[in-house]
Amino acid sequence: MIELYFWTTDNGRKALQAAEESGLPYQRRPVNLQKRENFEPEFMKISPGHKIPALVDDQGPGGERVSLCESGAILKYLAEKAGNGLYPTDPRQRVKVDQWFFYGSSTFTPWSQQYGLFMHRFGQDIPPAKKYYGDLMNDMFGILDKQLASHEYLADKYSIADISCYPDVHIHGAEGAVPLANFANLKRWHDAITARPAVQKAWAPI
Repeated sequence: MIELYFWTTDNGRKALQAAEESGLPYQRRPVNLQKRENFEPEFMKISPGHKIPALVDDQGPGGERVSLCESGAILKYLAEKAGNGLYPTDPRQRVKVDQWFFYGSSTFTPWSQQYGLFMHRFGQDIPPAKKYYGDLMNDMFGILDKQLASHEYLADKYSIADISCYPDVHIHGAEGAVPLANFANLKRWHDAITARPAVQKAWAPI
């Protein structure tokens, strides 16, 4: 059985989406960051950097127990184990997915988190930082919008590339301060993903 340790952050939602889309049986294990449960010794055996999400699979490669952390690694692991096309086997298509999957994991989400920090959580009003990250978020939304002008999904077919980007588009666009209506292609993509049953389950209240 797969155990998924998560909280209601952008990366936590990514992992939930991947788990729901995989179709694999799994159990949810909430880790309350406000209560600092991510610093508990047992959890840190799974995630040494005290980050969520994390995953334990009793039936990992070779039938052996495996644990891993980092949202990108978890998305890739679940998609490969499910074998349902979320991470393609064709090398040519995989290259396309990797480009946007890594963009979501290593560029879009980290910068989005900085945006959220200075816009909502920092506790001090720092106008230059707000302008910088506001401009950056609009630029990144524009990059995604341009790609989606000629592609139904980021790498043509729905994949972990889309899952890696969706949460921050949803949080900062559909529910936040970046006007998603200004990015018609991105809004079309967002709304199509939102309507997926697996995504609705992943974003249901915890």
